[in-house]
Amino acid sequence: MVKSVDRALTIISLVSEHKQGLGVTDVAAKLSLTKSSAYKLLATLVEHGFIEQDEETKKYRLGYRYLELSATLLESIDIRRQARPFLEQLEATTNEVVHLVLYDQGEMVYIDKLEGTKTLRTHSKIGRRAPIHCTSVGKVIMAYLPEKVQISLIERYGLPPHTERTITDKETFMKELEKIRLEGYGYEMEENEPGITCIAAPIFDYQGAITAAVSISGPSMRLSKERLHELRPLIIAIGKKISRRLGYQDI
Repeated sequence: MVKSVDRALTIISLVSEHKQGLGVTDVAAKLSLTKSSAYKLLATLVEHGFIEQDEETKKYRLGYRYLELSATLLESIDIRRQARPFLEQLEATTNEVVHLVLYDQGEMVYIDKLEGTKTLRTHSKIGRRAPIHCTSVGKVIMAYLPEKVQISLIERYGLPPHTERTITDKETFMKELEKIRLEGYGYEMEENEPGITCIAAPIFDYQGAITAAVSISGPSMRLSKERLHELRPLIIAIGKKISRRLGYQDI
């Protein structure tokens, strides 16, 4: 390990913990450095924009270079790649079909699918679009959209029946969305495809906005209400883990 680099990174971490900044004497004392050594390290970090010095207080604080790097990192995040290990974990635990679905202009787009170890025939396919009102992933995402957007989507696409169990009444549907927000997950039992039941959890991005959802799908005979109750904490936990990988801060 390069000692000077280690010290510089330690200084950055230290300064980031103090919103009001730290003086060179404070930095030297906390890291057991001479004042001269601390000053040289701080000056180098200032030169590169990682640390800045307040002209009035002379204290050092985190520089704006971090905002630039953070923006670059967040733009480069591939949700599919970031989510994959957690999807595999979910598949291994449940042996059921697992989906990662993205929200795009009022519809759901399947961007990843793990088949599990048990046979299941569904309409889902990577790249295929799905309705938002009768899928567990769609309802979960819609539940966290602003109410104006929810109403706009209902007015635009309606609530057409896909099966005899599809919720087609607006008031009932809005209550369903409220229930999802309160409980942190959603499910549908044969609302989109006969014989298929799904349970899903939301995925949020670094700005706290709903961006995707993860789900478990299986035949209704296996995914009974009792089984869904068992899967609830698991799917919620996976949704939160993926969200954190995308930079979401769960307060």
